[in-house]
Amino acid sequence: MDVAVGAPLYLPISDGNAPLPEGMNLEQLQHEYAQLVEQKKALEMRVLKSEERRRALMHILSDLNNVNRKLNNQRKAMIHILADYEKDRSRLARQTERLDNSRRALMHILQDSHQSNLRLESSRKAMIHIMSDLKETTEEVKRREQELREKQEQLVQAGKLATLGELTTGIAHELNNPLNNIGLFIGNVIDFIELGKGDPQSILHELHSAMQQVRKANEIISHLRTFGRAASVSREPVAIAQVIQSALSLMREQLRLRQIKVELHFTAEDVIVIGNAIQIEQVFINLLSNARDALANAANKVITITCLTKADMVYITVSDTGPGIPNGLEQRIFDPFFTTKEVGAGTGLGLSITYGIIKEHQGTIAVENLPGEGALFLIELPLKR
Repeated sequence: MDVAVGAPLYLPISDGNAPLPEGMNLEQLQHEYAQLVEQKKALEMRVLKSEERRRALMHILSDLNNVNRKLNNQRKAMIHILADYEKDRSRLARQTERLDNSRRALMHILQDSHQSNLRLESSRKAMIHIMSDLKETTEEVKRREQELREKQEQLVQAGKLATLGELTTGIAHELNNPLNNIGLFIGNVIDFIELGKGDPQSILHELHSAMQQVRKANEIISHLRTFGRAASVSREPVAIAQVIQSALSLMREQLRLRQIKVELHFTAEDVIVIGNAIQIEQVFINLLSNARDALANAANKVITITCLTKADMVYITVSDTGPGIPNGLEQRIFDPFFTTKEVGAGTGLGLSITYGIIKEHQGTIAVENLPGEGALFLIELPLKR
């Protein structure tokens, strides 16, 4: 007999006339019926539980579906992460390779630096030795320069003394004149006193005249002493015209005795340079002495001295009307001990000393031959600023 699940189970009630199943009585039948009801209830409970499990399973399947979707998304994300990781790994590998190359390069650099430091240390030690040698060499050069300056000063002094020796005759004659005049004036005063004819005014006049001659002789001697002493290395303003006149005062008697005429052409204003007056005077005495000797056999004996200024320089020329300098010797004329004079007539130091003095005064000196007019010396000196 088929029974629908959940449907009520009805047991047909016999009207008393219907027959019972064979071998069963009513109690057995009711007992069977009760068991069937119990089974039905149990089945219903199992169906309900199965439905609940089904619904739970549906929820679980829905959750699993959501989890699968999340896992799929996570898988995709993981794939992207793995791709990025692979890129990062490749980039890191490249960076690692570059770092390794850099490390090797740095090692080479450090090795080179170490070698460079060793070479630098060797160079430093060599430089210390060089500096020590340079210091010793510098001190030696300074000592030699000092010796050279002393020798040059001695040479200049020797040149001055040689010049004074050459000027002795003229200076003696120049001193003889005031001494003779002094003797004359003193003799007149003695005569006036012995004869008793002189009035006090005449005697005073003769004595004043004698004193003038004494002062003149004193000036000559003072000039000689000033010129003859060793010149100091001091520099001061020097008037060129005054220095040339001082040189001419020493040479005047020699030039007069040889009938040499001196022509001066100076500028109207004073020409001032910074230098040593005694040394500059020696320059002009040397040039005048050369010109004097050059004019010994000349028909027309003239020395011309000119002085002019241009910008911040002074240009001084000393020329003569002698035969000039032999061709080819212009470049040697300032060499020490070189002379065109006869043996014993000169030391060959005058023009060399002149060249050195002019150079020490930051100037230049040059010589040239004037066609038919003799030699010309050109001196350039910086003016006082």
